[in-house]
Amino acid sequence: MTRKTLVTGGAGFIGSHLADRLLADGEEVVILDNLSSGARENVPAGARLVEGDILDTELVADLVRDVDSVFHLAALVIVQECIRNWDLGHQINLGGTIGLFRAAAAKGIPVVYASSAAIYGNRSGSECREDSLPMPISPYGADKLGCEHQARAMAEIHGLRSAGLRFFNVYGPRQDPRSPYAGVISKFCANRAADTPHTVFGDGLQSRDFIYVGDIARGLVSARNRAADSGGASVYNLCTGSEKTLLDLAKEIDSVAGRGTTEITHVKPRAGDIRMSLGSPKLAYDELGFQAETSLRNGLTSLWNSLEDNRKA
Repeated sequence: MTRKTLVTGGAGFIGSHLADRLLADGEEVVILDNLSSGARENVPAGARLVEGDILDTELVADLVRDVDSVFHLAALVIVQECIRNWDLGHQINLGGTIGLFRAAAAKGIPVVYASSAAIYGNRSGSECREDSLPMPISPYGADKLGCEHQARAMAEIHGLRSAGLRFFNVYGPRQDPRSPYAGVISKFCANRAADTPHTVFGDGLQSRDFIYVGDIARGLVSARNRAADSGGASVYNLCTGSEKTLLDLAKEIDSVAGRGTTEITHVKPRAGDIRMSLGSPKLAYDELGFQAETSLRNGLTSLWNSLEDNRKA
């Protein structure tokens, strides 16, 4: 029997890569997306797109009743937008998640949802482990931590099976550099292609644990299989265990592009930005058998080549 899976936010950057993988594995895929940051052209052939909002609880419940598992990726993801629109971010990132959890618990199916490395806050000088004390410094991180607490409560009271994945800095093809939701790698690649300066908030020595989107898709599927078999409310980092400063990242992109050195303009740091973000991949390896396989160099090369192909098309 073909497994039927719902992917919220499936027209977005990560969700569309996950949908590709699920279809390749022979699953039937339904995507719920309001296309506020996702794109219709990201929806793979063979997936069914339902244009709607995660806050539409009746629609969410109807879709959940007709599937065997759920991947929940719909969110308001940009930290600065969550600061400007605090209440809206809270409604989407926590309220929308609670509604989906409730529907999945009623159906008795597993949910894998996107948490975030933002729940750790500033832990400069130490790697983040799943048992580290969470100290979010943004409303986005606080709401993602709230999702984890709600998943545990739903497991205790309603028997919800779930896995929360704390994504570190994800990059790869389909991350639109023109969007305010884009990560630093996509923006730096776009700047390199246009021969325009990078804007760096602060001294550029802030560091991130960058993980390729193809690895994230594989980790999502591994977590779903674990949640379906084991139950409870598990949480895992999806990361590489290696960090890169923004200044070193800019040099690496210049090297991949082979087009000289990009000028860097420094401006004052932004409120809510994390200084250092480095994850421990050990628990995901021990319990999911997951390990990031794509080196930063290879991932940047794949992304750069995809951007070059798009420019030529």
